[in-house]
Amino acid sequence: MNRNNIVAVALAVVVGAGAWYYFGRSDSGAGQAPAGARAPGAREVPVMTAQPKLKDFALEVEALGTVRAKESVDITAKIADRVTAIHFEEGKQVRKGDVLVELDNTEALADLAAAEAAERDSRSQYKRSQELFQTKALSEAQLDQLEATMLANQARVAAARSRVRDRTITAPFNGRVGLRNVSLGGLVNPGGVITTLDDLSVVKLDFAVPELFLSSLKPGLTVEAHSDAYPNSTFKGRVDSVDTRVDPTTRAVVVRALVDNQDSRLRPGMFMTLRLVRSEGKALMLPETAIVPEDSKHFVFVVADGKAQKRAVTIGRRRPGEVEILNGVTDQDVVVTDGTLNVHDGTPVVARSEAAPQAAS
Repeated sequence: MNRNNIVAVALAVVVGAGAWYYFGRSDSGAGQAPAGARAPGAREVPVMTAQPKLKDFALEVEALGTVRAKESVDITAKIADRVTAIHFEEGKQVRKGDVLVELDNTEALADLAAAEAAERDSRSQYKRSQELFQTKALSEAQLDQLEATMLANQARVAAARSRVRDRTITAPFNGRVGLRNVSLGGLVNPGGVITTLDDLSVVKLDFAVPELFLSSLKPGLTVEAHSDAYPNSTFKGRVDSVDTRVDPTTRAVVVRALVDNQDSRLRPGMFMTLRLVRSEGKALMLPETAIVPEDSKHFVFVVADGKAQKRAVTIGRRRPGEVEILNGVTDQDVVVTDGTLNVHDGTPVVARSEAAPQAAS
């Protein structure tokens, strides 16, 4: 067979195949359903479903907190002078008004004595001048001058007494003193820390909570705290106050709880883990697997008339395996909980409730 015959045969085969494809497709497509319509008997996608349920939901927030003393202050001196007496022991309890340290007050007492003497003299002169004024032996201007001198001397006495008091350092409230940073005969300067004083009968526990829980926070909520220093102990307290501002960076609000510490085991600066608990009543809950996140939005697939319908929802709080639904579905809806990756809006589905036993295949 020559070359021309081979080309002719190949051409005839191609033309015949094209004719068969064209006419065969036309004949077989005469009875097909319109594009996009589901042919009868098409296979539905099997999914698991459940209905949203109203359940008891307790607010449980886990956080990290820092212990602070109920009252805390650095004991310092207002003036520079030499220590003449120390009346406290490190780590001991003291009461409000107890003398902690005395400074050299020799010069201050001398100034006070001089001021008091001047004040007594001016007061005596003012009394005599009042008698002379009644007999017109003294003018009103002279009487006023003597009164002014008396009042000035009274002010000097008050100032001198204040300087004497500054040399006696007392406890401003009941508490436990810390380490002593001065010695007898040593010189203290203004602002120099002599010791610390902390009221540890009750401690403050400060911790941050996401702003999502802001509406649920209020004084009186129960707090359970734990410390690595006491692994077998649980410290219970109650929320005392909530900060008035939310941190714009962390979007959290600081909460302060008060914890009883009569045994003084908790110390300022300690790190603690805590759990905040509050009964919240009922909440509409769904399994987390039902939620389909898209960007910042959340969706679920609701089964209606044998098809999956995509519906936007607003979620609230979470707990292991479940999420709160604020709006978008009701407890009467049937929601896809398993198989969401295989369906889209309008997909035919065959639903099986999670509570029902699976049929044998």
